[in-house]
Amino acid sequence: MSATAASIVLALVAAFLFACGSAAQQTEAASVDEGSSLIAELIRRPRWWLGLLGDLGGYAFQAWALALGPVLVVQPLIVAALLFALPISALLNHTRVTGREWTWAAVLAVALAAFLVAGQPTDGVPDAPGATWLPALIAVGVGAAGTAGIGLVRTLPGSARALSFGVAAGALFGVATVLTKPVLTSYEHAEFLANTVRLLSDWRLYLLVLCGIGAMYLQQRAFQPAPISASLPAITLAEPLCAAVLGAAVLQESVTLTGWHGVAVIASGVVGAVAAARLARR
Repeated sequence: MSATAASIVLALVAAFLFACGSAAQQTEAASVDEGSSLIAELIRRPRWWLGLLGDLGGYAFQAWALALGPVLVVQPLIVAALLFALPISALLNHTRVTGREWTWAAVLAVALAAFLVAGQPTDGVPDAPGATWLPALIAVGVGAAGTAGIGLVRTLPGSARALSFGVAAGALFGVATVLTKPVLTSYEHAEFLANTVRLLSDWRLYLLVLCGIGAMYLQQRAFQPAPISASLPAITLAEPLCAAVLGAAVLQESVTLTGWHGVAVIASGVVGAVAAARLARR
């Protein structure tokens, strides 16, 4: 099996674990009153911890996939979490998946496959100088802070606040994902002691951890004020979009946009986004 094929399989496993984790965490977060301390309440609940383990397992497989393939291959496949979330949601809520929902699931699967086949994503550089990272990270940070700030406005409807927190969480997850690749790359090409010293002195590692923690917190805030249909589309779409932009802008990854390839890539992106939004409403 080629490295790219292996990264696709690992990304799909990560998507499945993310779907399980999100379903479990949202069930618990939604049951916490907004006047209560969200995190203090959640850490007392075993199902929330199981959801967190699902997320951590998903991240482990995602990191493994990123070590083998480009961000532009791995991240679009994380949207497949919605495909897995469909039957999981039906099981937890004791409902059945409708024919229309299976149709949208098929549309999403075809769109993801079309993007990978037509776009032919290529790997870029393993890392970039800090001066290249800085403007991109500042732009994402300002955007995430702004959308999270909107979510703090209590007078807004719960669905609008969930959407705002979801966008901010997805953006930070995207940053953490892209930072994972250079951190892994720098860690694998030296002896153990040199690796350890380099890792502990790497600013990207600490930013990755901060973004991951911040994204997890914002995700719980997004799950709290409204049903998961209000927040999951934002999280699921903002993460790969942010990661793909950073992968292209900073790590110089690319997709083929000439001729029919470009038409197919754009069409698959639009169709996939619509299908993802439809599925997430479940």
